[in-house]
Amino acid sequence: MSDFGKPIAVAFTGASGAAYGMRLLEELLVAGRQVYLLYSQAAQIVFKMELDIDLPAQTREAEQQLSARFQAKEGQLKVYGRQQWTAPVASGSNPPEAMVICPCTTGTLASIAAGLSHDLIDRAADVALKEKKKLILLVRETPFSSIHLENMLRLANAGAVIMPANPGFYDNPQSIDDIIDFMVSRMLDHLDVPNRLAQRWGD
Repeated sequence: MSDFGKPIAVAFTGASGAAYGMRLLEELLVAGRQVYLLYSQAAQIVFKMELDIDLPAQTREAEQQLSARFQAKEGQLKVYGRQQWTAPVASGSNPPEAMVICPCTTGTLASIAAGLSHDLIDRAADVALKEKKKLILLVRETPFSSIHLENMLRLANAGAVIMPANPGFYDNPQSIDDIIDFMVSRMLDHLDVPNRLAQRWGD
């Protein structure tokens, strides 16, 4: 285990909602957690469209770019390629403490529900489930078909946390950033990472 504690795996897929993923990554790094980052080719397209951020194809370049952006410490952020089967997240002998797929496409949802490991994201999620580690899926789609709902139920029964991107509005958000922070706060809560991003009910 590193000086940062047990790592948390974060995966970006091609669903809309890139800002959720980027804000989650930032908050985990600020909190001093080590992050294993994975992202799909579709995520690269969406992050460019929604945030004007180029996620590099080369893992070393991605580590340098994102570490500099969030002032991460050396070794705090590790980026793994989609077919990098030697990555720690690919084996139950060295799983992260938890994994979050944010945002999560319904295609990724389906692959995990079916136990398919087409790429490292699917495999890492499969490892998290079989090793009884926390797996959070920030699903971003609307409306849901019965297929989507059945896949969610199957994964919930297997131990995953299904967290659709449904922010609350009881704290009267004044900006898009406030709405994003609401969902990121809920993910951090489930990862046991202290945060004050959003107002608590009753406070």
